[in-house]
Amino acid sequence: MAGHSKWAKVKRIKAVVDAKRGKIFSKLAREVSVAAKVGGADPQMNPRLRMVLLKCRAVNMPADNIDRAIKKGAGGGEGANFEDLSYEIYGPHGVALLVEISTDNRNRTAAEIRSIVTKNGGAIATPGSVSRLFQRKGQFIVSRSAASEEKLMELALEAGAEDFKTDEQGFEILTEPAMFEAVHQKMESAGIQSESAEITFLASIMVPLSDAGAAAAAGKLIDALEEHDDVKEVFTNGEFPEAA
Repeated sequence: MAGHSKWAKVKRIKAVVDAKRGKIFSKLAREVSVAAKVGGADPQMNPRLRMVLLKCRAVNMPADNIDRAIKKGAGGGEGANFEDLSYEIYGPHGVALLVEISTDNRNRTAAEIRSIVTKNGGAIATPGSVSRLFQRKGQFIVSRSAASEEKLMELALEAGAEDFKTDEQGFEILTEPAMFEAVHQKMESAGIQSESAEITFLASIMVPLSDAGAAAAAGKLIDALEEHDDVKEVFTNGEFPEAA
């Protein structure tokens, strides 16, 4: 789930990984294989593969798993042909969801996603009605222990970052998607590790879910979507309380 507090997102990702490590590794292995099949096994020449490898590193996916997935994808052969899709969804209590999917059977996935959405109080939205509420951005989340504010800000802005934000826990760097790699390489060369580094969708208008029932209802739909094997990422403009 992406869209609420950036630090809450980092904590939630770590908690989810601990609880569902096997399933997450399986999903990422498929993403790695598809990326390697489409663009080759060299991450320096394959931006899509580089992005997936960042996800793998964030959840401490074993190197052996990654290597096997790359070899499987780059090895050729028949295999399944996957296509990327996105679904725009209205969830309970006015929450908007943008769902990224990779599937080898569009019709099967469509039926299953519609079933999940209907059973959990949501509705499929018309194209454009939800995506207009989000902006595609490169995002880095860096803890205060990783770098000084002055050094990180100077480095990020020189590399082409669009915005630099601070709070008590650390720093958030935003970039245009095209500048993400330049900023990332600059940070890597300076030895600065991010808590999270990704090209993501950020909501322009948030929907507060301060009521426990509302947060639970929206969270149930998001969890059900994330459980689906074909779902890569769920972005939301729901602003969940820390306890959720």
